[in-house]
Amino acid sequence: MIVITGATGALNGATVEHLLKLVPADQIGVSVRDVAKARHLAEHGVRVRRGSYEDPAALLDSFEGADQVLLVSSNDPGADGVSLLRVGIETAVAAGARRILYTSHQHTGLDSPFFPARHHAATEALLADSGVAWTSLRNGFYAHSLDWLLGPWRETGVIATPADGPVSWTERADEAEAAAVILAGQRHFDGPVTLTASTAVTFGDIAGIASEVTGRDIGRVVVDDEEWVADGVAHGTPEPMARLMLGFFLAAREGLFAGTGPLLGDLLGRQPRTVRDLRAEPPPSGPARLGDRARVTAARAGRDAAVESICATCGVEPGAAPRVCPIYADERQYVPGDQSLRRVERDGGHP
Repeated sequence: MIVITGATGALNGATVEHLLKLVPADQIGVSVRDVAKARHLAEHGVRVRRGSYEDPAALLDSFEGADQVLLVSSNDPGADGVSLLRVGIETAVAAGARRILYTSHQHTGLDSPFFPARHHAATEALLADSGVAWTSLRNGFYAHSLDWLLGPWRETGVIATPADGPVSWTERADEAEAAAVILAGQRHFDGPVTLTASTAVTFGDIAGIASEVTGRDIGRVVVDDEEWVADGVAHGTPEPMARLMLGFFLAAREGLFAGTGPLLGDLLGRQPRTVRDLRAEPPPSGPARLGDRARVTAARAGRDAAVESICATCGVEPGAAPRVCPIYADERQYVPGDQSLRRVERDGGHP
């Protein structure tokens, strides 16, 4: 049996959907916090059991009979994510799993300027010491992150951020499909495997792509690091979050996200989607996004009477329905609030 954690999140939820096309449903199990949210999977014949890294007994029950376990990375910034993954790994071993897979990131390193990379490096070390076969899926940086990293370029005509470097932006849906192919296949991948798009581009390159796609002249302006952080804080982004994201730019400058490879395309049997493909799509609708300075400014100046305040982290209007958070890979759901978020569910994974 293949057991997948975080199966009500966007990444591993999509992996389960793809896996259902490759193996019989009775060979798939999911471990989720809220079984009611996985009812649609149960209706397809998937075994659904409650499981949580914070509840080892329930987790062990959800892993019963597993040959392979796919662990999603913890995305709770207030928790000790590595300790939680230790529980997941030890429980998978106790359940008799022959292979543990983990959703990691293309760059890992205990000294990385991008904090999540340290988390992934520590977790991979635990996997290496687990005594069972393991695979770390080092996914490329999810391309949907661009919706908030680039800021309000559609309104301003300018991408204004700190200096960056080439990044192999990768479509999350492609990563989910590839994970399903690996889980269902006869070819085993030992240790870390990197799954990225075939090209790496800078924000300057993206400005050029956006210009071609929109028919407008989209510029690229490099903003001083501390000025960018201060601007974010002034517009309501918590400073720890602003500095965490500054770490992305620091790591990108060092070329830490520039790696590309053919494996993702080989697994998919087609070329992975590119930034050009994604930029050609209509802009996402809905609430404001992180970095949407124009909307934040307008709301705070009182020019948008319908918006009394905007969530400092996700830019979601208070009173809106619960929605996924863009900061943690669209894997968690939150109820919007003034300058804060109340967690509803965290069944997902950090990029």
